[in-house]
Amino acid sequence: MRYSLPASVSAGLAALLALTGCGFTGSGDSSAQSTQDADKQQRIVVDNFRAPVANWALESDAAYILSLSGCLETLTRYDEAEGKIVPSLATEWKQSSPLEWDFTIREGVEFQDGTPLTADAVVGSLQRVLKAAVPARAFNPKVVSSVTALDGRTVRVTTPTESPLVPYRLASVNTGVLSPAAFEGNNVNPFGHCTGPFTPVSEKAKQSLTLDRNANYWGGEVQLAGAEVRFVTDGATRTTQVQTGEADVSLSIPVSGLAALESDSNVKVLKADSPRTATLYMNNGKAPFDKVDFRKAVTSALDLDALAASVYEGAAVPASGPFAPSEPWVGGTQDAPAKDVDAAKKLLADAGYSADRPLEIIAIVERAEFADVAAVIQDNLKAVGVPVTIQTKEYAAVEPDLLAGNYDMVLSQRNRLIDIADPIGFLTADYTCDGTYNLSHFCNEEYDAIIAKASTTADSDERYGLYAQAGRILKDQAVNVWLVNEQAIDAVRTNLQGHTQDPLVRYVLRAQTAKPAS
Repeated sequence: MRYSLPASVSAGLAALLALTGCGFTGSGDSSAQSTQDADKQQRIVVDNFRAPVANWALESDAAYILSLSGCLETLTRYDEAEGKIVPSLATEWKQSSPLEWDFTIREGVEFQDGTPLTADAVVGSLQRVLKAAVPARAFNPKVVSSVTALDGRTVRVTTPTESPLVPYRLASVNTGVLSPAAFEGNNVNPFGHCTGPFTPVSEKAKQSLTLDRNANYWGGEVQLAGAEVRFVTDGATRTTQVQTGEADVSLSIPVSGLAALESDSNVKVLKADSPRTATLYMNNGKAPFDKVDFRKAVTSALDLDALAASVYEGAAVPASGPFAPSEPWVGGTQDAPAKDVDAAKKLLADAGYSADRPLEIIAIVERAEFADVAAVIQDNLKAVGVPVTIQTKEYAAVEPDLLAGNYDMVLSQRNRLIDIADPIGFLTADYTCDGTYNLSHFCNEEYDAIIAKASTTADSDERYGLYAQAGRILKDQAVNVWLVNEQAIDAVRTNLQGHTQDPLVRYVLRAQTAKPAS
């Protein structure tokens, strides 16, 4: 079987990325201008909302920084416009047996240090991720048994059980390929060791990454001389810098900055419907959140319609559960929960709750609106007798405590397709008992059994039905409060050429990104 999946898989994913029916509009493409008049000595600035962590380890979220920066590339790539997996560093692939997938490595590709891309180099990079102490959510020993080189140009990926989505896993940025020289002991050094159109040359820790053109890029002529990716956690600053021209691209614009940007003729606002939901995570492993009645009470106390209309200014819609209404695995029409103060108070009594201590909400500062969201939640919960305090913190600083279960509630958001372009990655990592990103500390045997079955189910309709069952369990157990379904909102200077918005924030700097002379 060559690189083709059932039409229903591609169609379902394409429909998901479009997310029609959410009440959103907008275009994510600013590439209408020709790049023929591009000044190839131009450099640009990209404001990203998060800094890398874990010293560039590929199994960490640092891989997203390397990917959006045009450095890190993968064997396959999910094309958001076509809604399917397409070739990248691999030109083709086939399922040679129920447990084995063979990928043919593209010829003529060199790493930025001049060494050739070979099957052995790919295997070395992927094995590094596979053997990580904290494995990647999309590529780990639970879903991949081994990676081996059959010959100089063929890589075999073996799985413990039949897995129809291996090509999707190889499109995860965590499976990006670095040259052998990038790995020195326990350290990872991506500088000069990627295959992409841009090579990182220097960094200011937690501030910025500077990149130069890769003159030998296999994918065509690179239009920019280089770029600087800045790590700007404050949304208001990202908004201001693209308006003043200090940045050419600003990612994840807060809704509070939309009016100013949309009235500026020098800025184009890009909007794309995104499989991303702002979520109030509750620590199910800690009292009082260990009781489902208490968690249901929190849900009943919140006014999601008012939240979407006020804080999000209509740029988001109330969430009905862990999936957006138009996703092919949502499992029927669902309404967002309505505020019911009386029901919340009864549920609190049923849970035996007493306000012996204020509960804490952590609002991640990378999402500027979360401070206001937290204030709304604080007010709603106070009305039913649940006192709440608010802390604002950077995500990198709080993640260890979240994973360890040392928190009450946290406001964050997850893109359901961020690990792989299928919700199996999200549903496994975030909610199974042994999930590597189970911030909720939720564990349910019935749920785990459904996800295990889904991971081996090739038929997309059947698999989507299993996802719907899993989603109902999460909703019935009130694991979290899914607040609003969001848009991906970026802003670019109008003279930027060849830029296409990626709602999953994997690809920003591309070979065709260009800018005319000032």
